[in-house]
Amino acid sequence: QVQLVESGGGLVQAGGSLRLSCAASGRIFSIKTMGWYRQAPGNQRELVAAITRSGSTDYADSVKGRFTISRDNAKNTVYLQMNSLKPEDTAVYYCNAHVLTTPLVEVGSWGQGTQVTVSS
Repeated sequence: QVQLVESGGGLVQAGGSLRLSCAASGRIFSIKTMGWYRQAPGNQRELVAAITRSGSTDYADSVKGRFTISRDNAKNTVYLQMNSLKPEDTAVYYCNAHVLTTPLVEVGSWGQGTQVTVSS
């Protein structure tokens, strides 16, 4: 019913920047919280950043001051600007959205993931 498509991952040197995008499509009445998670090999998936529809944000301590999450409600899109990247940021990054498909039905959706690799 809802599809999330991520883009913007890649290979970057330490200290560099990348911008991830995630566009939602399908049966969408409204989108509540959108967020980015990441999973490195051997690790559990962890929250990187989240943003409510009204723009309130939350960040993992490890990315505060370096990453910025934003969204465009008109485009059903969420972004993650990643600056001062470190090798420990290397992971597959997943987009997540809590979507109202009708005023009363909420579904959680995940993107397919995009690889971010930071070389030292």
